[in-house]
Amino acid sequence: MRPKLTLAACAILALVLIKFLSAQQQEHSQPAAHDMSSMEGMDMGHDSASGDQGMNAATQMMSSHHMDMGPHMKMTELRPMQNGDQRRAAQVVDEAREVMQKYQDYHAALNDGFKIFLPNVPQKQYHFTNNRYGFEAAFRFNPEHPTSLLYDKTPNGYKLAGVMYTAPARDSEDELNDRIPLSIAQWHEHVNFCFPPKDRNAEMWQKNPKFGMAGSISTKDACEAAGGRFVPRVFGWMVHVYPNDKDVWGMGPGMHHD
Repeated sequence: MRPKLTLAACAILALVLIKFLSAQQQEHSQPAAHDMSSMEGMDMGHDSASGDQGMNAATQMMSSHHMDMGPHMKMTELRPMQNGDQRRAAQVVDEAREVMQKYQDYHAALNDGFKIFLPNVPQKQYHFTNNRYGFEAAFRFNPEHPTSLLYDKTPNGYKLAGVMYTAPARDSEDELNDRIPLSIAQWHEHVNFCFPPKDRNAEMWQKNPKFGMAGSISTKDACEAAGGRFVPRVFGWMVHVYPNDKDVWGMGPGMHHD
């Protein structure tokens, strides 16, 4: 059984990651962009992606309300309904809806410390991320403090659509179930990412790419054979909640990982 880090050790590790990734972000000369890899709630460990390549690629998937299941998406299994699951899930939705009331105007989110993740990258939906809430999510679940607010882009700004909660990649499905019932919600991770060689970054955005989050390469052997660098996991666990949408949890039934 893999030992877990103590609370103090996790906190120190998270602070070191923030410092390192913040310096890395400045180096990439994108001052307006927020690097979601600095979210402590998305603990990435030694197998994580770094830099704008991984951030941009993962964003293409994350900005979609309905995400497709495939070799680059890992989802928790749907569990049988247990007593109290619907009540617990409904409580999370109610609290998420209450949070959204406060941030209908995206300026209020910015004023409260939320930062736009990759604002200069065209996306269907933008993540406004709060580092402090992401840090809190690494240790406990607080529905009143979503790691990110999800805004759809409009001609006049942004329209709030939902929220995103995060959990450390080290968490087991039982631990995720304690946060939100897995009979109702499916947490997901972005996995099996193959970075292209440095001089072939543009290939990630071509039609039918081999590299990136939409690439055909999804194994370490195939990635290394193509000259790429394999990353088993980008970010940690995430779950989207759309309280005012028909599909509240962002993914329809049956989208579980097989």
